[in-house]
Amino acid sequence: MMKTEYFKKPGVFMTKKEKANLVIQLLEERYPDALCSLVAATPLQLLIATRLSAQCTDARVNIVTPDLFARFPTIDDFADGNIEEVETYVKSCGFYKTKAADIVNMSKMIRDEYNGVVPDTIEELTKLPGVGRKTANLIVGDVYGKPAIVVDTHLIRISNRLGLVDSVDPFKIEMSLKKILSPLKSNDFCHRIVLFGRDVCVARKPRCENCPLSSVCKFYKKLEMRSH
Repeated sequence: MMKTEYFKKPGVFMTKKEKANLVIQLLEERYPDALCSLVAATPLQLLIATRLSAQCTDARVNIVTPDLFARFPTIDDFADGNIEEVETYVKSCGFYKTKAADIVNMSKMIRDEYNGVVPDTIEELTKLPGVGRKTANLIVGDVYGKPAIVVDTHLIRISNRLGLVDSVDPFKIEMSLKKILSPLKSNDFCHRIVLFGRDVCVARKPRCENCPLSSVCKFYKKLEMRSH
């Protein structure tokens, strides 16, 4: 049986699944457009942009990728590319040597083992160099329209603050949220959480006074209790 959690006032409880549904509704109202902030024209470009976004802001990636994609417009260009040259384009994204090597090697693998088509399952995507479950989920959800849960730093922080999960382990969070999020809503939910994390529920000092989710937030409830 799913645990119940305190909600709003004494005597009113809801399951985590009910809370998740309400959070989805409130986020949909605040952020009608749930779009990935990385700019890409093809599945391969999105895969590469997502790889570059590790330990780097999406804004920085979007500055870097236009020149990168102009220089390497096709999968053959990337697969046959010189790693040192790729490094010069992605240096400002951090960990550039590893990222450049991964970009070239994943392109070779996609071309040679997947006939040039980016795989559509998490199992196959995570076989690619440098691709973890976060990146794989983004591709599965945004490119192929399958249910996906992208566990980034925003989702880790906010899902814990809301009380939807009680873990900082990305895999455990993914599995826990999979049980309570609607498969049809999960991918857009993750994009909206990113927008919400930048806009309101920031890491160091969340703007709880302007939060549309404060009535269902475990973190906010604790703050209220401390202030009384």
